[in-house]
Amino acid sequence: MLLATQLERVFILNDKGQEIRLADPEPRWSPESVMNFYANTYPILTTAKVSAPMIREDSVQYRFESIMGTKG
Repeated sequence: MLLATQLERVFILNDKGQEIRLADPEPRWSPESVMNFYANTYPILTTAKVSAPMIREDSVQYRFESIMGTKG
């Protein structure tokens, strides 16, 4: 007998070298909507992009990656 389960979505933000795991506020939202939701708390997300999903540790992980360049 096969049993299908839905994997938990996890969103990961790298902020100043620290990896922050963010919970999924609403499973029906797109990853971009989740990023917009968290942008009020983490302003760096206003200029970020969502990476392709990866399955790790029995969850689907999305990374929010800053697209801002470095100065200098």
